[in-house]
Amino acid sequence: MPDGSPAPVTRPSRLVVLAGPTAVGKGTVAACVRRSHPDIWISVSVTTRPARPGEVDGVHYHFISDEEFDRLIAEDGLLEWAVVHRAARYGTPRAPVEERLAAGTPALLEIDLQGARQVRERMPDALMCFLAPPSWAELERRLVGRGTEGPEERERRLATARTELAAEPEFDVTIVNTDVETACQELVDLFRSGTSRVHS
Repeated sequence: MPDGSPAPVTRPSRLVVLAGPTAVGKGTVAACVRRSHPDIWISVSVTTRPARPGEVDGVHYHFISDEEFDRLIAEDGLLEWAVVHRAARYGTPRAPVEERLAAGTPALLEIDLQGARQVRERMPDALMCFLAPPSWAELERRLVGRGTEGPEERERRLATARTELAAEPEFDVTIVNTDVETACQELVDLFRSGTSRVHS
């Protein structure tokens, strides 16, 4: 029975694309969403790079060979793909995303800037979210704190991050990752905002 309160705004599906510079914390924020909101499906990317310590195949990424990646490209099995940091290839399998959207399941893609641009071309209704650091100094601190890259690789990633930060105006909404839990909640709120363009 109607009680006089406004009906919630609902959509049959919602695709949110989360992108941002290297070391900004995309994976950490996405993991928070996975942990606290299991109703939101998170795409698992494929990559040709080796697994890092602690990464689990099928959870963090699907780790595949170059030959398997080539086959997915040839079969148009990737929604987007890119060579990242002039090294490994990453991509988003197309079928699982399309299946979730067809079922009306909220879906989150955590990908890099190149991939986000490809998704916007293929799925213009996707909501594009840019995850930004509180400051450049903080981004640099996080990248150094990772301890997973040598000096040359770190400089290359910082140069890439400068370019990626300049792309922020291309996105519909920006979330500043000052605190993971807050950024996580702001991201989840996008699925409930009832609009496909926040900054149009």
